[in-house]
Amino acid sequence: MNSSARSGALGAFLKARRAELTPGAVGLPDTGNRRRVSGLRREEVAVLASISTDYYTRLEQGRIQASAPVLDTLARVLRLDDDQRAYLAEVAGRPTVRPAGRAAPKVQPRLRRLLDDLSTIPGIVLGRRMDILAWNPLAAALVTDFSKIPEKHRNYIRLVFTDPAMRNLYADWQNVAHTCVAQLRMEAARDPENARLASLVGELSVQDADFRRWWAAHHVAVRGMGTKVLRHPVVGELTLDWDTLASTTDSDQQLVVWSAEPHSPSHDGLRILASWADASAAARSPVGGDTPPPG
Repeated sequence: MNSSARSGALGAFLKARRAELTPGAVGLPDTGNRRRVSGLRREEVAVLASISTDYYTRLEQGRIQASAPVLDTLARVLRLDDDQRAYLAEVAGRPTVRPAGRAAPKVQPRLRRLLDDLSTIPGIVLGRRMDILAWNPLAAALVTDFSKIPEKHRNYIRLVFTDPAMRNLYADWQNVAHTCVAQLRMEAARDPENARLASLVGELSVQDADFRRWWAAHHVAVRGMGTKVLRHPVVGELTLDWDTLASTTDSDQQLVVWSAEPHSPSHDGLRILASWADASAAARSPVGGDTPPPG
């Protein structure tokens, strides 16, 4: 992403955020005049930020670069949350350009060991672009058999949008998918030169109208924690908390785990699923043979 593209991303983000606000929401009087577009006008943002309308217009059009104090003020005026502030800083700053042509990432050995020891907790290791680098047997039983997916297509957001089973798995698929798009938008700000990420965005934009609309909305989110309801074909409905653990040796790799409240029906469901996965693996393995680790 060159400076022009970066400025364009900044302008599109600012425009999307001001479109979500009304004069009343930010303390401005509503004149009652009909507005041609929804949200705040450029001049209203400029007044709230104590800058000239011309300055803000040029900033949104990508003709100038904003200073850190101006960006901080705009973040306050546009009511940005922490994730949105982080994204604003990424697209307005000068992040380190990552070299192209690197070998495919491999899961960190410590994360691999931790993953292997999680016998009753599903877990996967995600890399940049939400690529799936490794998983444990219970994660494969919970979500999908990742080993059957070609490595170049082994990407979580790609599966969310292209695999019909994933749409059926999540009770609130729309919210899950929208959050994935917001997380990928943050990835794009951190790694703006990534050709594979650009290709992924292009592919999903062509294939899915929801992805195309949500990507254009410039919503952003950091992968952290939450709760999801899954409708599993073997053990039924599961309410699972998910948490993200970052690797201290490689900031590009994160371990995502799902867990359930102790003694809850979902906790029991995970244990039943683990037993089912063990039995299925034993049935597939030749007598005396070794089953290779997933991932």
